[in-house]
Amino acid sequence: MSESSLPVFTVDQLPAAGATTLDGPEGKHAATVRRLRPGEHLLLSDRRGGLARCEVTAAAKDELQLAVLETWREPQPALRVRLAQALVKGDRGELAVELATEAGVDAVVPWRASRCVAKWDDGPRGAKALARWRSTAQQAAKQARRAWTPEVAEPVSTKQLAALVGQADATLVLHESATEPMASVELPESGELLLVVGPEGGITREELAALTEAGAQVVRLGPTVLRASTAAAVALGALGVRTDRWS
Repeated sequence: MSESSLPVFTVDQLPAAGATTLDGPEGKHAATVRRLRPGEHLLLSDRRGGLARCEVTAAAKDELQLAVLETWREPQPALRVRLAQALVKGDRGELAVELATEAGVDAVVPWRASRCVAKWDDGPRGAKALARWRSTAQQAAKQARRAWTPEVAEPVSTKQLAALVGQADATLVLHESATEPMASVELPESGELLLVVGPEGGITREELAALTEAGAQVVRLGPTVLRASTAAAVALGALGVRTDRWS
């Protein structure tokens, strides 16, 4: 069975060669839900590029005994994509994170755009919403068998987002009014590309001005208008083809 079809379980640190135990929530899931048995293989991921292929040697109620067959590291792409995703109401925000993670995003920044219906406060409700985004990224990375789990940062204001634009090697703001298609924009070969997706209500003129003054380019993704929850995934697919990220 190839690595791309093996189930993935996350650990804080990859084990050294030899024997190891997969316990805790991941071990329980592997033993009781996936019902992995001796002789079957799985992958362990430290979520930071490290992977270990292991064989199950013994199975208990809530843990597995493993033999580590090989370990390796997968490098990050030369051009990393950070997504500034405007807050989206309900589970569509989590859908945006899930799809972007499956499409290969390297980092996510929640953006408190002015037209966001969802409002994350600085108290328990905001912390709970952020935790859901982070959990979604972790689960989607496992499902996609990614070696890297994208970091979901603390939410930012438009002023803070403009500062991130200044730090990035290039920034693309997706907007339906743009005349330049994303397909014709010159992209850097390496570094960080910041991709900005606005809320369902759209990005305001003031926000566009602040981002472009900081160095962002406003681009059109395609002939149709996409939902805030799907635009990033579509853009990441286009970027994967246009760069070496999918090579």
